[in-house]
Amino acid sequence: MIVITHGFGDVNRYALRGATIAQLWHGSPMKKLHADSPAALSLGPLNRFGAARNLMREAYRRNPDNFRLFCPDETNSNRLGAVFEASDRAWMESVTPDDVSLSPRGRVMEVLSEHQCQGWLEGYVLTGRHGLFNCYEAFTHIVDSMFNQHAKWLETAREVSWRDPIPSFNYLLSSHVWRQDHNGFSHQDPGFIDLALNKSPDIVRVYLPFDANTLLSTYDHCLRSAGYINVVVAGKQPAPQWLTMDEAIEHCTRGLGILPWAGTETEGTEPDVVLAAAGDVPTLETLAAAALLREHIPDLRVRVVNVVDLTRLQSEDQHPHGLPDREFDAIFTPDKPVIFAYHGYPWLIHRLTYKRAGHQNLHVHGFQERGTTTTPFDMVMLNDLDRYRLAIDVLDHVPGLAARHAELRQELQDARLHARAHTREHGTDIP
Repeated sequence: MIVITHGFGDVNRYALRGATIAQLWHGSPMKKLHADSPAALSLGPLNRFGAARNLMREAYRRNPDNFRLFCPDETNSNRLGAVFEASDRAWMESVTPDDVSLSPRGRVMEVLSEHQCQGWLEGYVLTGRHGLFNCYEAFTHIVDSMFNQHAKWLETAREVSWRDPIPSFNYLLSSHVWRQDHNGFSHQDPGFIDLALNKSPDIVRVYLPFDANTLLSTYDHCLRSAGYINVVVAGKQPAPQWLTMDEAIEHCTRGLGILPWAGTETEGTEPDVVLAAAGDVPTLETLAAAALLREHIPDLRVRVVNVVDLTRLQSEDQHPHGLPDREFDAIFTPDKPVIFAYHGYPWLIHRLTYKRAGHQNLHVHGFQERGTTTTPFDMVMLNDLDRYRLAIDVLDHVPGLAARHAELRQELQDARLHARAHTREHGTDIP
């Protein structure tokens, strides 16, 4: 008789060894930047996925026996190629001089099959080891059914007294809906988040870090967790860095929070409007909208809120991470308009917040299934997620503002038309 004990109560989960996340950022110390700041716009490719590739490389170096990356033939495309400084791709056939980063001893599991990668990682974490599945966001849907079954298994396993939690199954979804500059509509689908949040709140976590340091903080947490499915969505393109490492850790620990440096409200007064965002591109457009309002209506009290942990929007009786009503009302207010820019399909935000006071004041912008091969800013304009449209929404929903600032509204509409015309004429966004 053969007894297999992996995954039972006597499994000794391999401890993940790694440096503290603050040591994994090798660039200059970051500072808070405004959306149109030259410093913000000139940050190099190390930003965000540069930080992620450093994290993955160090995880490989420090965990030679218990960490692997699983990716459907996209490791370099997703800008995680630094892992090849620590390990080759796993390859069991012969190696020729023309082959790059292939070895029988390689630990990067790369094959053009999302099903294979999903199954590999499921089996790997069942042995007590750690890993992540890095995939294009739209093509994660290929493993929808496998995700469902793993989530159901994890939930049921919690009821078995002799089964200890296994390391979490971690997704890192990149090449996302808002930056498919060359691939187009077929690669534009943020709906895996909706699928994930259909599953048990005891199992699923969804995170939308919006810069390099929030991504580092988020993934450090995910890789050390056990018993969950963690879905992290983060674009791979260079983008502004908004928070220092310490600020990012605090913000991610809270799951959401006010960005006081981005708004115009003063302590001790209520805001006139709340601009909220979840996701990297929505946050960029929200901060730019706040800058427009600060320039043109300086006396308007604007509060800017960023959400990293999407389930914080739910009530505390619906999800373990849910905010109590009093905290939610303190941040979003129970009676002021909330203009919410979201990474995915807008109705998910309505679904998560339907029990909240003031839900009727929530106006969500997100992906409206309008996609094509186009420029980044044209893409957000197609889906009414751009900074001009968000600012117009503020004018439309703050009582009396549209009438007092009709000329500004017209200028914002003209700015959209000008940006669209520039894209059609030059094939690029306005600098």
